Amino acid sequence: MFDWSPIFLSLELALCTTLILLLIAIPLGYWLSKSNSLFKPVVEAIVSLPLILPPTVIGFYLLISFSPESAIGSFFNNTLGLQLAFSFPGLVIGSIIYSLPFMVHPVANGFSSLPPSLAEASFTMGKSKFQTLRKIELPNIKNSILTGIVLTFAHTIGEFGVVLMIGGNIPDETRVLSIDIYSKVESLDYQTAHQYSGMLLGIMFLILLLVYFRRQGNKNVLL
Repeated sequence: MFDWSPIFLSLELALCTTLILLLIAIPLGYWLSKSNSLFKPVVEAIVSLPLILPPTVIGFYLLISFSPESAIGSFFNNTLGLQLAFSFPGLVIGSIIYSLPFMVHPVANGFSSLPPSLAEASFTMGKSKFQTLRKIELPNIKNSILTGIVLTFAHTIGEFGVVLMIGGNIPDETRVLSIDIYSKVESLDYQTAHQYSGMLLGIMFLILLLVYFRRQGNKNVLL
């Protein structure tokens, strides 16, 4: 019998991660594009670390951090009543960390690509920084935001190493699609692995196709 729970769990994880990262990436990307702080290179290095670190390394340190014996794990466990290791909330936090550059970089690059005269013109009209951000800058980087959303969503669904390290393979809790495909191959259930993989491939292709059609449509409007 075909089990839909890994698919729904993967989509739920990707949606939660994408929405939370979108809220983080807009102020962080804005600051990175405007700041001349001495701490900016440090923040950029931290944001970019998941791009070069092996997922198992990130997963290992997160697993240690999520342990009830650690300060972070103890705080969540005793104060909020949340167990992070081998749980869905832990997967969400791990996915946020691992997918951080896939949302922040496109948004920061979008802000950096805007001409300074755009904000200056808004300021001369009496608009505040927040009004300029909301009404002028964000609408002009919507393609960059869309790119970040798609990359983050797709990257989260395809996660394996981090998810396996901090979540394991618990049915209906941490057994996301990538883990279940691995389990099916390991147990020589190639038919189900084909079904899951084919469905995932189709979903990702359709999402990318819609994004590129949208970009093409925007270019045609400009022309």
